[in-house]
Amino acid sequence: MKKYIWSICIASALISCKQEPKVEDTTQSETIVDYQPITDEDLENAVIYEANIRQYSEAGTFNEFTKDIPELKELGVKVIWLMPVFPISEKNRKAKGDLMVQDIKDENERKKYLGSYYAVADYTAVNPDLGTEEDLDKLIKTAHENGMYVILDWVANHTGWDNKWITEHPEWYTQNEAGEIIHPAGTDWTDTADLNYDNQEMRQAMTAAMKYWVEKHDIDGFRSDVAHEVPTDFWNNTVAELESVKPLFMLAESEKKDLFESAFDMGYNWEGHHLMNQLAQGEIDVTAWDAYMNKIDTTYQQDDILMNFITNHDENSWNGTVKERMGNAQDAMLAFQYIIPGMPLIYSGQEYGMEKRLKFFEKDSIPKTKGRVWEQMKKLGEIKATNPALHGGINAANYKRLSSNDDKKIFAIERSKDGSQIFFIANLSKEPVKAKISGMSGAYRDLMSGTTVNIKQEKLTDMGSFAYLLLEPVK
Repeated sequence: MKKYIWSICIASALISCKQEPKVEDTTQSETIVDYQPITDEDLENAVIYEANIRQYSEAGTFNEFTKDIPELKELGVKVIWLMPVFPISEKNRKAKGDLMVQDIKDENERKKYLGSYYAVADYTAVNPDLGTEEDLDKLIKTAHENGMYVILDWVANHTGWDNKWITEHPEWYTQNEAGEIIHPAGTDWTDTADLNYDNQEMRQAMTAAMKYWVEKHDIDGFRSDVAHEVPTDFWNNTVAELESVKPLFMLAESEKKDLFESAFDMGYNWEGHHLMNQLAQGEIDVTAWDAYMNKIDTTYQQDDILMNFITNHDENSWNGTVKERMGNAQDAMLAFQYIIPGMPLIYSGQEYGMEKRLKFFEKDSIPKTKGRVWEQMKKLGEIKATNPALHGGINAANYKRLSSNDDKKIFAIERSKDGSQIFFIANLSKEPVKAKISGMSGAYRDLMSGTTVNIKQEKLTDMGSFAYLLLEPVK
């Protein structure tokens, strides 16, 4: 989207190819927004939400998620990323560890394992466990009416083993010396078959499949799984063709720099995420983060956006909950991901303070009780949406590091744009500190509590372990 100039934007109609009984629509928001395709300006203050439809509710359906879309507006959500919605391959389906479903003798036990979302059986169909195409259209329409955009999780590097491409076009896949199709090299993704991007017909078929969702279902973009494993020239050519239909938002699960020159608007801030974990665990100090910020200033282009996160589907299921990894630092790190340049991510269940690892191959569900984390996200989302000082898109607000009396423990920055200023001061250590920030003096409003904080240059501010302040000057 960022690389193209548009004079005419046409939103394609929502069409269903299945005749299903009409479901009463109870998801209308009080104010219906006139839908327009996504723009660069929309990305400046956006929050992105990763929707794990299978685990979002007990039913695990599109319709159950659609009901809650108006509530996501409270959190400042502007982009909804749907984890893969396609039918999942049954052949070579994983159960747990190295165990495959086909190795389980007990039929009832086998039924528990629903497979990986990323083992796609059909690129132009919907997983019936989640609902129908009509249900998906209703979700997209509801999002658009609430001022949100919907992107699909796209798996271009590999397919499931019973994808029709395997039997119809085995030459589209990577093969060993014996002519056997193989799973992606160097991985344990044995439930998937590796695609061969030397084959031009396969590339054309992949592009056509992506275009199907834009033209027929009015999708607003794609999150591209392991985007760096697919040739960059494929992405460049494909995105250019897709954007002949309408402007799109493209998110790469990657930090590979050339992906962002033409094809992608945003990439994963994986390195930053790992540093946040290490800060929370006391393995590094703030100077390591400063070095990272200096590095990305020279390695990324000005219009590249990074997605900031403290959890996602991979981190939660395989590496632990936010509480497990970040402990008492979790509130500070949640604020941190909103304050630094980029776009903050919310993963399904995170907004409810979820303290469990969601099962990946089996049915599970998230908690749905609003509490401390919901309220913190609601406030952060409101500030992000209304204050230009937290803009994080291609015209991001300025980021200025402020010195303190202890730059190894105290992280202090100023974000500013269009006359607005926000100051973030955090003690990113396990010990209490007395903080003094150079250049800060006077009355400030605490944006999280609404109280007034008076800072005097000659006086130190007591800050507990992983305490933070989010301040704006009182004018």
